[in-house]
Amino acid sequence: MSSKTLTLVAFAVAASAISASTAISLYIWGKFKGLEKSLNSTLQKCAAERQGRVRAQQALRKALAQPKSENLELTSYPMTPIGVVQSCFSTRNGTPRQPLLVPLARACLVFDASRVPPASLEGLGEYSHCWILYVFHLNTDLEKLWKEPSKSKFKAKVRVPRLKGERIGVFATRSPHRPCPIGLTVAKVEAVQGNTVLLSGVDLVDGTVENKLTIASVSFAEGFFSTLDDCWGTAGKKSLYASIDELQSLIKQVLSWDIRSVSQRNRPHDSLVMIGNDKAFGNPSDIDENQDEETSVCRSDQGPTPSEDVIYHLILEGLDLSYRIDGNGNVIVEKVSISSEFPNGKQNRCNYSMWRGHLT
Repeated sequence: MSSKTLTLVAFAVAASAISASTAISLYIWGKFKGLEKSLNSTLQKCAAERQGRVRAQQALRKALAQPKSENLELTSYPMTPIGVVQSCFSTRNGTPRQPLLVPLARACLVFDASRVPPASLEGLGEYSHCWILYVFHLNTDLEKLWKEPSKSKFKAKVRVPRLKGERIGVFATRSPHRPCPIGLTVAKVEAVQGNTVLLSGVDLVDGTVENKLTIASVSFAEGFFSTLDDCWGTAGKKSLYASIDELQSLIKQVLSWDIRSVSQRNRPHDSLVMIGNDKAFGNPSDIDENQDEETSVCRSDQGPTPSEDVIYHLILEGLDLSYRIDGNGNVIVEKVSISSEFPNGKQNRCNYSMWRGHLT
């Protein structure tokens, strides 16, 4: 083979090598450019997402700082009750209108053990008093208020006893009929046992408003004691009170406050028969608009009756107390009987024997 031929072969091999190297370089360059473009696109997307999150957070902070009224109707905070009150007051009638007015008024706050373990109450017994948030569960419009708030109507103004029936804004009163039926009260902590707290001085109705002192004295008619003895054999087993004497002290403390409504005090000579089960019979126009701030009444058709002959009823510790008020403002408790509100045998109720060692 001549030298010229060898030179041509060497040149061809060299050219082929250069072509292969160039092709590889171009391929790698193309890949690099593709990766660079993809990386830039990803970085742009990340930046856009970050800016979107920042704008969303800014909008949320602005909305929270300046809430719109239409957004308030869409906001709700579902809550589940964590306990129930077992009170000496079976109905609203006779329940003090503010806490601590009746020191002997007792109640047990029984917590749901599945939601509130007993360990949660450790140390509470070392305090003298506690605050309690509760729901006005006896409101007749409560169901509609929770489920259909837009359809629920409440009175912006109500009549209050301390203003002699003058109408005033609901938020300036103790009326339970409010847009959000949640109440706050304070009670004395007597003892803590397991998931149950014994309270006194309560103004809470069983299952869960300033008054003027106008009663001169509270006394008991001669026939009252025999009827109380008859009822105590049954009522004493489920009572939070140690004896008949202690129950009588409770009755005196409750009735020392005039629990009648404004209309009943203003019309003492009308033939009214008071009932304590929060149900009204007869002409509804005879009842003040703010029914929760007064006792329900029945009107008879027999004309005016002397005030000392009007019979009032108070449900206390499941007992129906009949009493009247004479012309001098003295309360005379006539008799007592077992009421329809008395807890049946299936209900697990707290009683005095459970707290015997904590009460003096």
